[in-house]
Amino acid sequence: MRLFLSLAIAIGIATPALSDVVPIASMQRGQTATVEGFVDKFFDSDEIRLRDESGTVRVYLGPQMIDLKSGERIRVSGVLDNDLFLNEFYAREITRENGENITIRHEYE
Repeated sequence: MRLFLSLAIAIGIATPALSDVVPIASMQRGQTATVEGFVDKFFDSDEIRLRDESGTVRVYLGPQMIDLKSGERIRVSGVLDNDLFLNEFYAREITRENGENITIRHEYE
């Protein structure tokens, strides 16, 4: 992903800014994006469902425990995977309403 972003900048391809919030329903597979919504459901300790006005998405939070609450409004930056059946958004950063930023490092990075 970093290589793609570097190449896109070098050759002038427009890429969405991570700070620009997009509706969940408009995300495309493989897209890096920032979405904002409410924690709707917990699947386990490392995965939630995030809901906005346009829809929902499963969000993988990674290996660390993050103390989120049901109904909490958060902003999540990351990338939507390329799975054909179950789209999952891999979080890279979470911003809470109080401004607290949580950076997420995945084991494969």
